[in-house]
Amino acid sequence: MEPSIAVLTLTVQATAPIAPARFVSLPGGVPTAGAPSYGVARSAAAAGQLVAVDVLGTAPVEAGAAIPAGSAVQTDALGRAIPLDTGEKLGRLAPGHSGATAAGQRVEVMLLPN
Repeated sequence: MEPSIAVLTLTVQATAPIAPARFVSLPGGVPTAGAPSYGVARSAAAAGQLVAVDVLGTAPVEAGAAIPAGSAVQTDALGRAIPLDTGEKLGRLAPGHSGATAAGQRVEVMLLPN
């Protein structure tokens, strides 16, 4: 079990296939790179299915690149966490998390409402 402290989990109807541990847009799809996010999917979902989304607290998120410890993150075009550049700040790596050295690893992110 990956570390997480979900304070608020809601459901959304997926408008596209959703992968687990990825950011989800408010309409229920994959957010565009740098866009705001509704939260992080707890599981996979096909278009039309309901998916649980952690919207407040911490959640495991798949990294889309190397992320140093303590970094703020945004989403890439696949819903993965990447270091914040010019996009919407979706959260920060949880304290004590060592970060990611490559894409595909999971990091614990403290989610920020946006």
